[in-house]
Amino acid sequence: MESPSLIALNVGNTRTQIGSFVSGQLGPCEHFPKQEVAPTAQQVVQWWPRIADHPRAAILLASVNDAVADPLAAMIEDQLSVGIYRIGKDVPVPIGRQLDPETLTGVDRLLNAAAAYDHLQEACIIIDAGSAVTIDFVDGEGTYHGGAIAPGATMQLQALHEHAAGLPELPFARPDAQPFGRSTSQAMLKGVFHGIRGMVQRLVEQYAEYYTAFPRVIATGGDAQLLFETEELIDNIVPELTLLGIQVTARHTLAMREVDDSDVRS
Repeated sequence: MESPSLIALNVGNTRTQIGSFVSGQLGPCEHFPKQEVAPTAQQVVQWWPRIADHPRAAILLASVNDAVADPLAAMIEDQLSVGIYRIGKDVPVPIGRQLDPETLTGVDRLLNAAAAYDHLQEACIIIDAGSAVTIDFVDGEGTYHGGAIAPGATMQLQALHEHAAGLPELPFARPDAQPFGRSTSQAMLKGVFHGIRGMVQRLVEQYAEYYTAFPRVIATGGDAQLLFETEELIDNIVPELTLLGIQVTARHTLAMREVDDSDVRS
């Protein structure tokens, strides 16, 4: 079965990712600040003719920020007269779950888990380093068990600035190689940078102890490269993992619909 062609949108808390898939192959990707709704919609409108004639062409949108996603979807639908499928509302993420019944898990975490397991077909840990840092676990049967959520690097730095007198407002950056922060800014950067890396290391070890094996570790998110490019614990950094999860969802949904159609014909 040929994979569908689609435009995938992932609306996050600070930015929107978009990517174009032609017959399952990821092509161009772009990132827009969350407030740039009109430029994001225009990019989708420009890409749509590349796939519009494909028999399974579609636009899929995942969101943890509906205040941005709703007007974005409306703008695209108005300009293209094409319906947009919303992940979690119109189509489910194809990943098993072992969670407390009342848990509401961000669709981005589920999509990352689905993409990682679809590729690896084995137990894995997924780290998403963005507005928040999440460290999630998927077992060898493809069941998502949840994980941990902590403030992201920028959020931590902003909290220090807002709640501690005298601490400056800083953009997140790699600290220098000295063991001590000899300035306030370097002390703050070292605390956040090494704090996140240390948290990740401890949680990965804890997950491995529970699973009695050491799973593969995949990182994604806007800060993943800065945080983990020299971290041996990380097997791969996949910047567009959530978009790949949308593609996995589209492929799985199409396969299920073809099975249903086959049952009707028989």
